[in-house]
Amino acid sequence: MTGATIKWEGQADYKKMRVYAIGSDSLLSGCGSDKIANLLILLEHGNSPGTRGNREERTMKSPGPVTVFLLALLLVGCASTLELMPTPNIYADGGGYPESSVAPGLKSSEVDLLFVTDRAPETSADGTLEYGFGRSASVGFGSAIVEIGNGLTWQELVEMSETSSRSTSPAIRVTSRTELDRFPPTPHAFLVVDGRVKEDPEVQAEYDRVASQFRQELGRRMARSGYSEVHIFVHGFDNSFDWAAGSLAELWHFLGRRGVPLLYSWPAGSGGLFGYFVDRESGEFTIYHLKNLIRLLASFPEVERINILAHSRGTAVTTTALRELIIEARAAGLSPYELYRIENLILAAPDLDFDVVRQRLLAEKIGPAFGQITVYTTDADKALGASETLMSGTRFGRVRATDLGEQEQAIFKIVKNVAFIDVHGVQTFIGHAYYLDNPSTSSDIIRVIDAGHKPGSPERPLEHRMLNFWDMPVGYPGSTN
Repeated sequence: MTGATIKWEGQADYKKMRVYAIGSDSLLSGCGSDKIANLLILLEHGNSPGTRGNREERTMKSPGPVTVFLLALLLVGCASTLELMPTPNIYADGGGYPESSVAPGLKSSEVDLLFVTDRAPETSADGTLEYGFGRSASVGFGSAIVEIGNGLTWQELVEMSETSSRSTSPAIRVTSRTELDRFPPTPHAFLVVDGRVKEDPEVQAEYDRVASQFRQELGRRMARSGYSEVHIFVHGFDNSFDWAAGSLAELWHFLGRRGVPLLYSWPAGSGGLFGYFVDRESGEFTIYHLKNLIRLLASFPEVERINILAHSRGTAVTTTALRELIIEARAAGLSPYELYRIENLILAAPDLDFDVVRQRLLAEKIGPAFGQITVYTTDADKALGASETLMSGTRFGRVRATDLGEQEQAIFKIVKNVAFIDVHGVQTFIGHAYYLDNPSTSSDIIRVIDAGHKPGSPERPLEHRMLNFWDMPVGYPGSTN
């Protein structure tokens, strides 16, 4: 935050002012007027810019905790236009985008995503389907078409995907959303027969019908890509459906478009000064639905491997759902890893209380339920710094090896498939979306998902600190491209 420049345009009518964050994660003029008004009014109380003439500049140095909290919390998810993420280092300047591995039918600047959501459907003024932050008791699935650039050819996109310094980056936008079907609302009606709970036959029949439609759609997409794997993305706090769809589209593009990208979008993005707390509650609401999705995917034997990438508060949603599934599997005498086939669980900037992680995840011994668990952390994440101030607890996305007690250290000496990666060189304003913005981090994610490379291997030359903790230096992975 030190040295960031805020530009103010307009007079004291905060509702009509435009705000710019130079070199930031987002252009603030894309935020709603209420969010900008909250930001400006509260910054007035926390760090007043003094005279507010036309386009006056002020450098905010050593901001107080109130300012850090407001900037981080009010700006996350603010951008109106998402642009193609920086090229991962492994592809830049000679590394080469893996075009040969992309199926011919997927070589396009358009990306067709499969989505599953419990956001309430809405109809826009022009009659198109949209998803806001309202909650839905029923879960819908369908197709979201995401356009990278405006009329870019495939070769133009490939060229941009191999360039570290672009003159411009193409905009990413969702051009259509098509809901294909919808599962019965929860809670389902049920019967009690001889003391045992059974699903209502009519509800079960409808669920099975929709599940069959979902399986057919998933199978069609796996056949098109040539890979029998699914990549689930669970977004974080204050993210809109379209922002999350655009983020997954670009990530999947840089993964070489292998497998099926599946957006799980929960009802985040309520906005306003207390939107963080509303989103936390919506995160609790969605857990049962995400659990059902993972259970359903695992019931399809043709799905050979599942990778899950969760960000920010989406990590709380994801790990809670997985914890319950792991308990369920072990209670039935089954191996969670063999049952759910989750090869990679990636937690980026996890907004989780570390004490809660100790008791709900470490204590439940969830590590062996996955092929690999990768946790990305950085002190440069101001959103998690704000969350720590607000919630008064170390966030998992800022944890250090020194935060572990002797008992946790003993656990990590046994559990070898969990890695904490401390990311260096995060330079964006808020620093919370570094899994997209930082080309070193995106490179590492690709190598984890692509071939399951382990930390410290030639393909992932991370610097070992101690136990399961690793440093990602600036410019990683360097000459191994």
